[in-house]
Amino acid sequence: MSEAVHTPRVFSGIQPSGNLTLGNYLGALKRFAEAQENGIESIYCMVDLHAITVWQDPAKLANATRELCAGFIASGLDPKKSILFNQSQVPEHTQMAWIFNCVARMGWMQRMTQFKDKAGKNAQNASLGLFAYPALMAADILTYHATHVPVGEDQKQHIELTRDIAIKFNNDYGVEFFPVTAPVIEGAATRVMSLRDGSKKMSKSDPSDMSRINLTDDADTIAKKIRKAKTDPEPLPESVDGLEERPEARNLVNIYAALSDRTVAQVMDEMGGKPFSEFKPMLADLAVEKLAPISSEMSRLMQDPAEIDRILADGAQRARAIATPILQETYRIVGMVGA
Repeated sequence: MSEAVHTPRVFSGIQPSGNLTLGNYLGALKRFAEAQENGIESIYCMVDLHAITVWQDPAKLANATRELCAGFIASGLDPKKSILFNQSQVPEHTQMAWIFNCVARMGWMQRMTQFKDKAGKNAQNASLGLFAYPALMAADILTYHATHVPVGEDQKQHIELTRDIAIKFNNDYGVEFFPVTAPVIEGAATRVMSLRDGSKKMSKSDPSDMSRINLTDDADTIAKKIRKAKTDPEPLPESVDGLEERPEARNLVNIYAALSDRTVAQVMDEMGGKPFSEFKPMLADLAVEKLAPISSEMSRLMQDPAEIDRILADGAQRARAIATPILQETYRIVGMVGA
């Protein structure tokens, strides 16, 4: 029996697909920066290998990877306190993914709703990578024996698959080697919705740029988008319950709560009953105060891509120091000679 002591370790990855939004900031980057103060080792990864499950323009992918790194740092993540790197610089991810391809069952992969959503009716033309990438996602997490993964609600199914893979591997080989990872889903604005339609998630792929706040937007653009955000004619309700059937109002209150580090209930105590003509300028001022410095810092960092590359290379080296022994022990358990 090969025992492993699973000390707490956080892992999370974001695809470098360009155009970071307010949703990325509130749902991930802001939380990551806050979490690095809690004393738990944290590993954050730009998952560029996941990005190529659909074809990417190489120059745009490289730029998006650097921009995402700049977004992490501008949002307050300290690459000295946390490990920050891009996935393709750590080959242990793909080596572990092959082991997990052989542990995961076809039926498990066919149940993944994200594959169905992304492949659509033309599944036979989707890449094998798009079908198999949840096994690589499990490898991303378990190659570091990560115990906690901050994710959006839409990724919860992939964490359940990671848990299934860890349990099956441990059972198949009679070990207690891989931890059963827990998803971490929390906070007021885990799902930030479109500024044009409160029933849809804020997305960089929406054809309307007015539907989202990009982290590269300047102060004037941020304020304009908030002022023009869709609302209904009624003033804000007096209580949280009144937001239930009003998706646009709920979204703007959620954003205000998340940016001001308050609960929705606290915001409603202060703002309940105000007309949008009063509330939206307050939200615009708050958004500019919090986001404009991030936009400026990202722009500054992107002036020096060599420095970003140095940070990513240093992070990859530190990531490999953790990943290599875990992969070697996995190989030994499986029976690979030379491991």
